[in-house]
Amino acid sequence: MSLKSLAAVAAATVAFALPAFANDMIMVKDPYARSATANAKTGAAFMMLMNTGAEDDQLIDARSDVAKKVELHTHKENADGVMQMMHVPEGFAIPAGESHMLMRGGDHVMFMGLNRPLEHGDTVDVILVFEKAGDVKVSIPVDLERKPKHGQMNH
Repeated sequence: MSLKSLAAVAAATVAFALPAFANDMIMVKDPYARSATANAKTGAAFMMLMNTGAEDDQLIDARSDVAKKVELHTHKENADGVMQMMHVPEGFAIPAGESHMLMRGGDHVMFMGLNRPLEHGDTVDVILVFEKAGDVKVSIPVDLERKPKHGQMNH
């Protein structure tokens, strides 16, 4: 890796490690995206959403040109004890002054029908749509090396 490439990667790492204030209500912290394999047709994005406003809000949609379809998903256990992924059309509540974690094995942004592979170090532009805060654009780094529990906070 050249010195120029290394410097670019280092700068991007520092920028993505800091919380991003999307607007005066919603703060996005520690976002990352991944897919299971290089040839995967699906991927997902994870992050902490913090509502710094005085009113409750709701993440109601997500959009990105990285995939043919983008949905808000969660995992729920069925009657047989098997975890299933499912679309959550109503989205996720984010009470005033609180946070909501989008994480592996839980709530997340799902990319279905990827238009390109998610390669480590790339970024994915996503628009998060909130009921009150409106559209929030986030550039999410692709991190294929992060372990399943890395970045999850107990909130």
